[in-house]
Amino acid sequence: MTRRDDIHETGETSEFAALRLKARVIHNRLFMLYGEPRWTKLDGVSELVSTILSQNTNDGNRDLAYTRLRARFATWELVRDAPTDIVIDAIRPAGLANQKGPRIQAALQRITAEQGKLNIDFLADLPVEDGLAWLTSINGIGPKTASIVLLFCYDKPAFPVDTHIHRLTGRLGLIGPKVSADQAHDIMVKLCPDHQYGTFHINIIRHGREVCHARSPECERCPLQDVCVYFHYQYNGLSVPR
Repeated sequence: MTRRDDIHETGETSEFAALRLKARVIHNRLFMLYGEPRWTKLDGVSELVSTILSQNTNDGNRDLAYTRLRARFATWELVRDAPTDIVIDAIRPAGLANQKGPRIQAALQRITAEQGKLNIDFLADLPVEDGLAWLTSINGIGPKTASIVLLFCYDKPAFPVDTHIHRLTGRLGLIGPKVSADQAHDIMVKLCPDHQYGTFHINIIRHGREVCHARSPECERCPLQDVCVYFHYQYNGLSVPR
């Protein structure tokens, strides 16, 4: 089974090529299982706010908090300038509202100060590395949030890594057991087949939710058994590498 603790090569070494082939096999099987996912495309500022709300919570709580925030405030300018306690109350279903409310307002204030308006469409014209650097320079914005904005709003070659992605790519052996979620972003960008960043990302997440659970993964019905390091070790009664 092929696995790595990290990937630094820029060329097509035989091991890197094998990982790319493995990623393609996984992508194709998940595509056959789940098909082409659909997602709602938001403007950059709306996606940024939504993704901040999604931190450390589930999609249902995020969506409820986002809906409440938009119902309370007609524009992002009003959110930016509102009393913080009102913003916090609106987004309370997302959890950690006392952190997320000030974080959202600070991000909106930063955008306004630098761009003169609440619009981050300039990111569409930046190389992905520069876009990631600018977004992550905002307090509370990490590689996952930045990658989501760049991928789903501006079709940039970015690969967000959440807990599902990190768990599955580790179990499958696309990343090594010591690779952090932040490190995994760059690795998955290089491994993702045919620039299918959004499709591969969403289908891995779906597989993590429906089959490859954090606890008690349903390996017996998984179509990735033959390419899965975790299954290989479990099937042979070995300790999974940590």
